[in-house]
Amino acid sequence: MSLEVTCPGVDYYKAADGRIIAIHIKRNFDDYTKIPPYLDSDEAQEHIRSAYAGQSIEDERNTKAHMTDDEIPLQVIVLRRPKGAITKAHYHVVEERPTVNTTRHQVLICQSGSARIGVYTREGDHLGDTLLKKDDLILMYEGHEVEFMEDGTKLIEIKEGPFPETDERDKVDL
Repeated sequence: MSLEVTCPGVDYYKAADGRIIAIHIKRNFDDYTKIPPYLDSDEAQEHIRSAYAGQSIEDERNTKAHMTDDEIPLQVIVLRRPKGAITKAHYHVVEERPTVNTTRHQVLICQSGSARIGVYTREGDHLGDTLLKKDDLILMYEGHEVEFMEDGTKLIEIKEGPFPETDERDKVDL
């Protein structure tokens, strides 16, 4: 996992060996041009023109940020499109599952309140804590701890499936 940018609104948590363990994307992220979609080829640019109902290449660079490397099994993209922008109906094909991960990746999105997220390597090293606030999200590749900081805090959890048959098979306590 090599994609990493320095900009306000994005924090990375890295293990001692340099691997990224978590990415915290804050609600104030707005530097789309630092993490643009891949538009280097004529074929990619033509796809944008046809699949996004006339969206210009420059608009695509300024309104879409690929937050994660293509190789990881959970992709995060942040979109900020103008009223009337359309992505034509589509679905995504499964080609093959990546083998680069040794844990199932997970996203938490804060809808209300706040939560402290402790970020850990799978070896149990504590890399730090971050406060997830309304409209923030965090993508976690390895270990984590969640503490709800306010009554009524609501988090949406998205993680790779399928879910194992039992909780014991699902996770390893650190």
